[in-house]
Amino acid sequence: MTQVIVEKGESFEAALKRFNKRVQADRILSEARRRRFFEKPSIERKRKAAAKRRKSRRQSRKVLSE
Repeated sequence: MTQVIVEKGESFEAALKRFNKRVQADRILSEARRRRFFEKPSIERKRKAAAKRRKSRRQSRKVLSE
């Protein structure tokens, strides 16, 4: 569970900004969006395989550019 302790004298806006950054870093919202609807196992495998292909292409381009 993500939590932020508000320091003494800290404004609500500053604490909210830190909380939002922490939520983004923990990938909570993206996980919730992904789990919003059921995904068949075959579709999940295809999605993960496509992500691997994209990642390997980026890695190979990065190596070639260096």
